[in-house]
Amino acid sequence: MTPEQKKWIDGATYPELLDKWRFEPIGSVLFQGECGDYYKRVMRAKREALTDEEREGASKNIGWG
Repeated sequence: MTPEQKKWIDGATYPELLDKWRFEPIGSVLFQGECGDYYKRVMRAKREALTDEEREGASKNIGWG
């Protein structure tokens, strides 16, 4: 994982992470190896900090209802 990747993941909102998770091309380096593991951990933590309504809203806002 590069410092730039870590910085982006750390600074991204849950909706931004979710958007990449759903629409990034297959094989993206963001989801491989150490970077992928870190991405999943951070995304899960940010998701768990939201209410059900906020999670649902994030999903609908990026185009998956």
